[in-house]
Amino acid sequence: MREIDEVSFQGRNAAAYWYRVRNPIRVLLNGLLMLLAKYFPSMIVKRNMLRLMGVKIGKNVVIAPSTLDPIFPELIEIGENSIIGWDSMILTHEFVSNKLRKGKVRIGNNTTIGAKALILPGVKIGNNVIVGAFSLVNKDVPDGMEVVGVPAKPLKSGQI
Repeated sequence: MREIDEVSFQGRNAAAYWYRVRNPIRVLLNGLLMLLAKYFPSMIVKRNMLRLMGVKIGKNVVIAPSTLDPIFPELIEIGENSIIGWDSMILTHEFVSNKLRKGKVRIGNNTTIGAKALILPGVKIGNNVIVGAFSLVNKDVPDGMEVVGVPAKPLKSGQI
């Protein structure tokens, strides 16, 4: 079950009022840091730039460009030796009609997130997990699982 907090905008379009929950200058700075990190060849420099945004990143993590939420990056935790694939997206917020939902995303150690996967707010992904490319993770994933699909479901043994 996802752990999310909701902020109601009482009949208003929540996406139109995002600046009331997050300082636009902070979002701009986060976006600039993400843009700079995208073009640095050194993973050490990238990790440190993302840490400046508040992302908690373990050792030896590889993160493809433009994968983290620029609005609430401090709600992202990535364990050691994990890989975040190309064009995947880790969201810590979502606008739904007149509500903003936000939640921490925790990714364990030795976990691989495939290319173009989407991780929703409030999801916990365990250690030694593989999330297949193009998968939608909308629920917690326990340790040692391989999940694929939309929504992501456990891969049956012998299936590849």
